[in-house]
Amino acid sequence: MTVSGSKVTWLTQDAYDRLKNELDELIENRPVIAAKINDSREEGDLKENGGYHAAREEQGQQEARIRHLQELLRTAKVGEAPADDGIAEPGMVLTVRYDGDDDEENFLLATREEGGEGPLETYSPDSPLGRALLGAKEGETREYSLPNGNSQKVTLVKAVPYSG
Repeated sequence: MTVSGSKVTWLTQDAYDRLKNELDELIENRPVIAAKINDSREEGDLKENGGYHAAREEQGQQEARIRHLQELLRTAKVGEAPADDGIAEPGMVLTVRYDGDDDEENFLLATREEGGEGPLETYSPDSPLGRALLGAKEGETREYSLPNGNSQKVTLVKAVPYSG
């Protein structure tokens, strides 16, 4: 799903609120970074001023995060978790079993921002595993390519909406 060439990210209301709060804090913190740069600049020779360069680096990283969050939130689709229909889609916790392995693995199919800091591993719908499983029904086996060029079969055991 795209809007004006941008990708839409599905977010729960909690995830949206968490990211919006982070964005607000980063924007509020802009004067602090600017003051740090000014204070460091007044310490003298900029070529040998580590504090100045560190503050400028911090400002660059902060501004990049602000732009990323603004774009993410602008294109985000906020809503309830997807339908509990057993079909793999973003916002679902998937239980899978890899071919040749008896153990099952659980993970959230979502972007890193949606997964947050939870205990559950998060895989992107754009990852090879995520792409292979998108749209799969419980019990269905799909195949995807591993980084080493081999292919791996994976069976979707269960798909339930994430409630983080």
